[in-house]
Amino acid sequence: MIHRYNDVMPDTSAKLYTAEQVRGLDYAAIHDFGIAGYELMQRAGRAVVEDVRVRFPGAQSWLILCGPGNNGGDGYVVARLAAEAGVNVVTCSVADTDKLTGDAAIALADWRAAGGEVCGWPLAVTTNFDLALDALLGTGIDREVGGNYRDAIGFLNQLDCPKFAIDIPSGLNADTGCVMGCAVQAGGTMTFVGRKRGMYTADGPDHCGDIAFDDLAIPPAAGATVRDTSAGCGGLLSLDTLAGILQPRFRNSHKGSYGHVLAVGGDEGMSGAIRLCGEAALRSGAGRVTMATHRVHAGFINLARPELMVRAVDGGSELPSLLDKGQVVAVGPGLGRTAWSESLLHFCLGVEAPLVVDADGLNLLAQQSRESTVSRDQWILTPHPAEAARLLGWRVSRIQQDRVLAAQTVADRFGACVVLKGCGTVIAAPGGEYAICPLGNPGMATAGSGDVLTGIIVALLGQDLSCFSAAIAGVVAHAEAGDRAARQMGEMALMAGDITDQLASVWKSIER
Repeated sequence: MIHRYNDVMPDTSAKLYTAEQVRGLDYAAIHDFGIAGYELMQRAGRAVVEDVRVRFPGAQSWLILCGPGNNGGDGYVVARLAAEAGVNVVTCSVADTDKLTGDAAIALADWRAAGGEVCGWPLAVTTNFDLALDALLGTGIDREVGGNYRDAIGFLNQLDCPKFAIDIPSGLNADTGCVMGCAVQAGGTMTFVGRKRGMYTADGPDHCGDIAFDDLAIPPAAGATVRDTSAGCGGLLSLDTLAGILQPRFRNSHKGSYGHVLAVGGDEGMSGAIRLCGEAALRSGAGRVTMATHRVHAGFINLARPELMVRAVDGGSELPSLLDKGQVVAVGPGLGRTAWSESLLHFCLGVEAPLVVDADGLNLLAQQSRESTVSRDQWILTPHPAEAARLLGWRVSRIQQDRVLAAQTVADRFGACVVLKGCGTVIAAPGGEYAICPLGNPGMATAGSGDVLTGIIVALLGQDLSCFSAAIAGVVAHAEAGDRAARQMGEMALMAGDITDQLASVWKSIER
């Protein structure tokens, strides 16, 4: 088979870190590379002031709420630099300023030496602010916010002006993206040193708004100190990631060069799901697509899409005749949970071909896994949170409490690459490697969207990608197509077929 693609995550994917890993980067910068902690703090302050003045050029009255640690220190540096630029700045400390230590205390002293004042909490100033900046809690929070900090976050969220978070919105868990009781609702965030993975999944995107990043000129070699931690290595995906994986096709090729997809599913009354899967596979470069589906609708399913090959099957025993060398299999779209469904899944789990399992295929797999361990090579599972919960025997709330951990746990338990769908879809491989896709929109939460994703992934799997690379490329292409569809028609009206319709423009945009 022609090797069309690179089989690694390209360097264009940015690194993602836990809060502990970011602290490791910070430590390495100070102790291994000799960059003073206060110098890093001043670099962060300059980055915030420059970014904010571009975003909000008319904002001349700023409120900065400061906390007890280095995040508060960042706030005092921002206040001093903004005041030097002619901005009217009011700072308010929710912490006891007499107890500040280290670089935060230096930042406060410099602010006061420049003529700045610090108001106590609760804030008595009644000025109408043009902008409010959050420098309260930073990345260290690991428990529910309470007391004055809860009150300060509530006050900040109710202000009638834009909100901007310094490093991370206070109250948002940097590792999981979960709100710890309450969190600042920022329209924008400037984060430093390393990208915190919780900002891109779960509640993170809704609270961070538009995210900017500055590495504070820390040498890339500092990353070597955190690469092998137990939290695993993460990557933040983008359309550039997709362009780094896909390579031009050889002119001297044919349909056999690009894989033969066997899509299995579509129980009685659910023909649409398997057709959406098959059409998406064709739009994603598959050389051939055969659909094995229920006899009741097999004769009609490809009337409007004659490029699809359709076979009626009465059970798993009829599938071997449809397999050929180099084929890849997807099972689950519209599969149902009948005896017919179970026989098809049973056969698919036993084939040596690369396999994608979705929808009711995952629900049936969860039933089997409760009775015995189910594991195999070269397969991809694509659950939404409820399906992931069934696979692990967890509550859905536990899945959402740490989406990266949940995806990694499914991957390790089943020996599979896993696509945990949702806000900030997580792709995980056995052993800890993971990636998060920040693309996509709420309009994609519609019937059939997952079937389209399955078709994209299995088509790429059939074009000689590894499971992890196929999952990454499929998720990015699906999300980007969804965003393009939403830009054309809005989120409310978006249907799964609209995502498929936009795939051609996605692939064309990265062709060389």
